[in-house]
Amino acid sequence: MRIAIASDHAAVDLKAELAAWLRGEGHEVDDLGPETADRVDYPDYGYKLATAVASGAAERGIALCGSGIGISIAVNRNPACRCALVGEPLSAALSREHNDANVIAMGARLTGIDMAKACVTTFLTTDFGGGRHGPRVDKLSHPAL
Repeated sequence: MRIAIASDHAAVDLKAELAAWLRGEGHEVDDLGPETADRVDYPDYGYKLATAVASGAAERGIALCGSGIGISIAVNRNPACRCALVGEPLSAALSREHNDANVIAMGARLTGIDMAKACVTTFLTTDFGGGRHGPRVDKLSHPAL
Protein backbone atom coordinates (compact mmCIF):
# COMPACT_ATOMS: atom_id res chain seq x y z
CA MET A 1 0.00 0.00 0.00
CA ARG A 2 1.14 3.58 -0.69
CA ILE A 3 1.18 5.49 2.59
CA ALA A 4 2.03 9.15 3.18
CA ILE A 5 3.27 10.10 6.64
CA ALA A 6 3.91 13.56 8.09
CA SER A 7 4.42 15.14 11.47
CA ASP A 8 5.48 18.24 13.29
CA HIS A 9 8.67 18.57 15.31
CA ALA A 10 7.15 16.92 18.39
CA ALA A 11 6.51 13.68 16.50
CA VAL A 12 9.49 13.49 14.16
CA ASP A 13 10.99 10.50 16.03
CA LEU A 14 7.72 8.54 16.05
CA LYS A 15 7.29 9.33 12.35
CA ALA A 16 10.76 8.00 11.52
CA GLU A 17 10.17 4.80 13.50
CA LEU A 18 6.79 4.17 11.89
CA ALA A 19 8.07 4.92 8.39
CA ALA A 20 10.96 2.48 8.77
CA TRP A 21 8.67 -0.19 10.23
CA LEU A 22 6.11 0.26 7.43
CA ARG A 23 8.79 -0.07 4.77
CA GLY A 24 9.95 -3.26 6.49
CA GLU A 25 6.37 -4.51 6.25
CA GLY A 26 6.49 -4.01 2.47
CA HIS A 27 4.61 -0.72 2.14
CA GLU A 28 5.63 2.17 -0.09
CA VAL A 29 6.06 5.12 2.30
CA ASP A 30 6.28 8.77 1.33
CA ASP A 31 7.76 10.67 4.29
CA LEU A 32 6.54 14.23 3.82
CA GLY A 33 8.66 15.62 6.64
CA PRO A 34 9.97 17.22 8.61
CA GLU A 35 13.43 15.69 8.71
CA THR A 36 14.60 17.24 12.00
CA ALA A 37 13.14 18.22 15.37
CA ASP A 38 13.52 21.92 14.57
CA ARG A 39 10.25 23.74 15.27
CA VAL A 40 7.72 23.65 12.43
CA ASP A 41 4.01 24.38 12.14
CA TYR A 42 1.75 21.31 12.10
CA PRO A 43 -0.80 22.85 9.68
CA ASP A 44 1.84 22.99 6.94
CA TYR A 45 2.48 19.26 7.22
CA GLY A 46 -1.18 18.39 7.71
CA TYR A 47 -2.08 20.22 4.49
CA LYS A 48 0.78 18.52 2.65
CA LEU A 49 -0.43 15.10 3.81
CA ALA A 50 -4.03 15.90 2.90
CA THR A 51 -2.98 16.90 -0.59
CA ALA A 52 -1.11 13.61 -1.08
CA VAL A 53 -4.13 11.55 -0.02
CA ALA A 54 -6.70 13.68 -1.87
CA SER A 55 -4.70 13.55 -5.11
CA GLY A 56 -4.31 9.78 -4.97
CA ALA A 57 -0.54 9.96 -4.57
CA ALA A 58 -1.11 7.97 -1.36
CA GLU A 59 -3.86 5.50 -0.56
CA ARG A 60 -3.75 6.23 3.16
CA GLY A 61 -2.12 8.76 5.45
CA ILE A 62 -0.66 8.90 8.93
CA ALA A 63 -0.56 12.32 10.60
CA LEU A 64 1.42 12.90 13.79
CA CYS A 65 1.98 15.78 16.17
CA GLY A 66 2.37 16.16 19.92
CA SER A 67 -1.28 15.43 20.70
CA GLY A 68 -2.55 14.45 17.25
CA ILE A 69 -5.27 17.06 17.54
CA GLY A 70 -3.81 19.99 15.61
CA ILE A 71 -2.60 18.01 12.63
CA SER A 72 -5.91 16.11 12.42
CA ILE A 73 -7.77 19.42 12.21
CA ALA A 74 -5.44 20.55 9.42
CA VAL A 75 -5.91 17.32 7.43
CA ASN A 76 -9.68 17.50 7.79
CA ARG A 77 -9.75 20.93 6.11
CA ASN A 78 -9.48 18.99 2.84
CA PRO A 79 -12.96 17.65 1.97
CA ALA A 80 -11.44 14.51 0.38
CA CYS A 81 -9.84 13.49 3.68
CA ARG A 82 -11.42 11.79 6.64
CA CYS A 83 -8.82 11.92 9.40
CA ALA A 84 -9.56 10.22 12.71
CA LEU A 85 -7.60 10.84 15.89
CA VAL A 86 -6.92 7.43 17.41
CA GLY A 87 -5.15 6.20 20.52
CA GLU A 88 -5.86 2.47 20.47
CA PRO A 89 -6.80 -0.17 17.89
CA LEU A 90 -10.56 -0.08 18.52
CA SER A 91 -10.69 3.59 17.48
CA ALA A 92 -8.64 2.75 14.39
CA ALA A 93 -10.98 -0.12 13.48
CA LEU A 94 -14.13 1.96 13.95
CA SER A 95 -12.65 4.84 11.97
CA ARG A 96 -12.36 2.49 9.00
CA GLU A 97 -15.54 0.43 9.49
CA HIS A 98 -17.91 3.32 10.14
CA ASN A 99 -16.20 6.41 8.72
CA ASP A 100 -14.02 5.08 5.88
CA ALA A 101 -11.13 7.11 7.34
CA ASN A 102 -8.29 7.49 4.88
CA VAL A 103 -5.97 9.17 7.39
CA ILE A 104 -5.31 8.51 11.07
CA ALA A 105 -3.72 10.92 13.49
CA MET A 106 -1.88 10.10 16.68
CA GLY A 107 -0.12 12.08 19.37
CA ALA A 108 3.54 11.29 19.95
CA ARG A 109 3.30 12.60 23.51
CA LEU A 110 0.37 10.27 24.19
CA THR A 111 1.03 7.14 22.14
CA GLY A 112 4.07 4.88 22.39
CA ILE A 113 5.59 3.09 19.44
CA ASP A 114 3.99 -0.31 20.17
CA MET A 115 0.50 1.18 20.48
CA ALA A 116 1.10 3.31 17.39
CA LYS A 117 2.06 0.20 15.41
CA ALA A 118 -1.06 -1.60 16.67
CA CYS A 119 -3.23 1.33 15.58
CA VAL A 120 -1.60 1.53 12.15
CA THR A 121 -1.90 -2.22 11.60
CA THR A 122 -5.60 -2.10 12.41
CA PHE A 123 -6.11 1.00 10.27
CA LEU A 124 -4.45 -0.64 7.26
CA THR A 125 -6.21 -4.02 7.57
CA THR A 126 -9.77 -2.97 8.40
CA ASP A 127 -12.26 -2.52 5.56
CA PHE A 128 -15.03 0.05 5.35
CA GLY A 129 -18.32 -1.55 6.39
CA GLY A 130 -20.44 0.30 3.83
CA GLY A 131 -24.17 -0.25 4.13
CA ARG A 132 -25.90 2.31 6.33
CA HIS A 133 -22.54 4.06 6.85
CA GLY A 134 -22.09 4.85 3.13
CA PRO A 135 -24.58 7.73 2.85
CA ARG A 136 -23.25 9.24 6.09
CA VAL A 137 -19.68 9.15 4.84
CA ASP A 138 -20.79 10.75 1.55
CA LYS A 139 -22.21 13.66 3.57
CA LEU A 140 -18.79 14.30 5.14
CA SER A 141 -17.44 15.48 1.79
CA HIS A 142 -20.73 16.74 0.36
CA PRO A 143 -22.82 18.31 3.16
CA ALA A 144 -25.73 19.14 0.81
CA LEU A 145 -26.54 15.43 0.28
